[in-house]
Amino acid sequence: MSLAHASDAEPILLRDDRDGIATLTLNRPAQRNALSRDLMAALQTELEAIRTDRSVKVVILAANGPAFCAGHDLKEVRAHSDEPFFKALFEQCSELMLTITRIPQIVIARVHALATAAGCQLVASCDLAVAADSAKFATPGVNIGLFCSTPMVAISRNISRKKMMEMLVTGEAIDAATAETLGLLNRVVPLDQLDTAVGELAAKIVSKSPLTLAIGKEAFYAQVEQPMADAYAYASAVMTRNMMARDAQEGIDAFIAKRAPVWTGN
Repeated sequence: MSLAHASDAEPILLRDDRDGIATLTLNRPAQRNALSRDLMAALQTELEAIRTDRSVKVVILAANGPAFCAGHDLKEVRAHSDEPFFKALFEQCSELMLTITRIPQIVIARVHALATAAGCQLVASCDLAVAADSAKFATPGVNIGLFCSTPMVAISRNISRKKMMEMLVTGEAIDAATAETLGLLNRVVPLDQLDTAVGELAAKIVSKSPLTLAIGKEAFYAQVEQPMADAYAYASAVMTRNMMARDAQEGIDAFIAKRAPVWTGN
């Protein structure tokens, strides 16, 4: 287990592994889990380590404190005025969000409270998201003269253009029920049922072939940006490669024999 520390006190990121699930918990509660450069670096390090860890099949992204994530650390941002710093900051954040979609494991956001700006982007970047019914979501940068341009990249790939633009230009928050209706969330549950809902979803995914999940996740993000004809050509090639895998042959044989499959990840 690797941890990143803001000081000699509490680590800013926690990691817990059990039953094929790695839980990464943002741990800057006093700062509402704002994405400082150190916190983003810690997340990047853990995700890169998880990428090649065959024992991990699912990643849960959680947070401690009164907010899930309040976006970028504005105090850190205002401590700088040079363009190279801002360029590096947003490139770092973009790389983190892309890494979430590029690792072979399925990443689930466990959203217990408010997620704003880059925090909402973090939720949108995850493969799946489950939220407490008290959670809220917003891209409020416009309220402080800073349009949420990078958050909109991930969020607009989850919800419709008109609703995205409304969130961007008004800065107003939407509740969890609305976020689910718009497609940002998979499901919404009472706060006291959040861990159960996330755990059940993660356990279902862990029971699948890790190879199949990795192939499918990569293919999903690759085809979704392609024209339909290109997407079909690409997906057909992926299906052909998938069919040649041992896990696919085992899964079909198990289905025909009416028995549980035994996955090898090959």
